[in-house]
Amino acid sequence: MSDRTAQPPGRLLVRGCDVLRVPLDGECEILPARDIVVADGVIEDVRPTGDHNPPADAAHAGNVVDGRGLVAVPGLVNAHTHSPMVLMRGAAEDVSVEGWFNDRVWPMESNLTPADVRLGARLACAEMIRSGVTTFADHYFFPEQIAEAVAETGLRADIAPTYFSSGGEESLEAGVRFAETWHGRAEGRLTVSLGPHAPYTVDDGDLRTLAGHAGRLGLRMHIHAAEHLEQTRSSVERRGITPIRVLYETGVLDAGALIAHGCGIVEQDLPLLREYAGTTAVACCPKVYLKHALSPLTPIRELLDAGVTVAVGTDGAAGHNTLDVWEALRLVALTQKQAVRDATWMTVSDTLRLALRGGARALGLQDRIGALEPGMRADIVLTDLSGLHCRPLHDPRAALVYSARAADVRTVVVDGRVLMRDGRLLTVDVPALLDEADARAARILDTSHGRAVQHYDP
Repeated sequence: MSDRTAQPPGRLLVRGCDVLRVPLDGECEILPARDIVVADGVIEDVRPTGDHNPPADAAHAGNVVDGRGLVAVPGLVNAHTHSPMVLMRGAAEDVSVEGWFNDRVWPMESNLTPADVRLGARLACAEMIRSGVTTFADHYFFPEQIAEAVAETGLRADIAPTYFSSGGEESLEAGVRFAETWHGRAEGRLTVSLGPHAPYTVDDGDLRTLAGHAGRLGLRMHIHAAEHLEQTRSSVERRGITPIRVLYETGVLDAGALIAHGCGIVEQDLPLLREYAGTTAVACCPKVYLKHALSPLTPIRELLDAGVTVAVGTDGAAGHNTLDVWEALRLVALTQKQAVRDATWMTVSDTLRLALRGGARALGLQDRIGALEPGMRADIVLTDLSGLHCRPLHDPRAALVYSARAADVRTVVVDGRVLMRDGRLLTVDVPALLDEADARAARILDTSHGRAVQHYDP
């Protein structure tokens, strides 16, 4: 554990901020001049700043965050990423999907050691804290290393150990043991899903086995499926069924699934997804689809009409380049308007609800995070909308969707702990982290050996 630790959970008062209210339905609103009262990691009250309670305020004993002039938003949720891939940022550009996997990323991933993954996860956690992401859904190798980084830096995460059938029974059982060991750790901030990679890399028998383990352990599954339309067509040609039908028939949807991408979800899939709408979610990561020239986009309107939860993710930084959910949610709004040719679709309020409430529900955490309300965990991001790119500030909600930047985040609280205060990270030694990442980069990026963790052939 780092010796750069945030303060332990206890009482916290965030004073004088405006608060973004995200209802389950309808318009979001900005509540002006509020105090957020936190005790033992839980929001006790969101009250007008003038409504002081001197005995209760005294109990904070100086543990006060000045929120004046800032907007408090629920912590952002990155609903699908591969955090250690920050080590490959910018190393696989201007290539096809096949080239991205087979010539660049999967050969580079064969170089990774557990120590590399731990470093990459720490670097990713630092980036996410700095940009206001308080929770992320991860899908990667060496999950214990990622879990240690989450525990150390203070974030909240759901970690799925990546599994390929080529890894064999030992690899499958190792992922299950990780789930049994780590679910609920880090004071409850760490949850686990089972992580078969995709229907084209995991055979049906293994999908059924993992779905059985998920049911036994009460866990969800996090899987890539129908990532683009070509995958769906390939599945139909080879097997006679779509990737979503594969998830249906192997019990993955029964367990509850977070489906990454889903751009290849077609009309015949919607009744299957509707049947499991209460436990199924799709993570949309639009920047990656634009970079790889994939079409169509995630069919968000059709999924929401079917009752399926949709959330916002970045995918890994080897494709998305950043872990910036502000950028991702903005692209969701813009690309969806274009996709359905309707400027009134994907409103500011709907976009914020998708990124916040939707992200929480996608991870099965809707009772803990996604809103700043009494009884919810205190995951709070204070954002400064006073910059030139936000002024004049006619509508703070619109600024959050279309103007705000990661650099506008000032203070980040997770579970009542301040992880960043006034732009200063408290749980990460950034200079040392960057020095170590730079020292490892050349070895990780070397693909001259000809190895790869897998071959992409959807």
